[in-house]
Amino acid sequence: MRFLLVGGLSFAIDLGLLVLLHEGFAVDLWIATPIAFLSSLVFNFLAQRSFTFESTRGRGSSMIRYGALVVFNTFMTDVIVNLFHNLDLTYTVGKIVATALTMIWNFFLYKHWVFHSTVSTANEKPSSVTVPSES
Repeated sequence: MRFLLVGGLSFAIDLGLLVLLHEGFAVDLWIATPIAFLSSLVFNFLAQRSFTFESTRGRGSSMIRYGALVVFNTFMTDVIVNLFHNLDLTYTVGKIVATALTMIWNFFLYKHWVFHSTVSTANEKPSSVTVPSES
């Protein structure tokens, strides 16, 4: 639920800024789309790291992994939004589709790669090692 809440707020920031830039200031979609997307990422990174996944991984390590994912997501979002626009579908529907797709792969990548804690917790049981006996 936290992932969806943070994602929803990030999407609202992203879409709101996209519409404001494109409709309000007549910024071309090829420019407005990545600006809006990248602008929402600062909030998303901080909230997902601390609120959603409560990561203990070092910030630098998480930021590098998050940054790599951002590059991929930015490219895919821009392509999808402009594809919808070029097919005479609305760019906002393209933005919704792009967001749904990135949300799916982001959850798994955030959980298992970007924010995965590297420190074991006290609740984990140590693995038992069996030493073969000599006969």
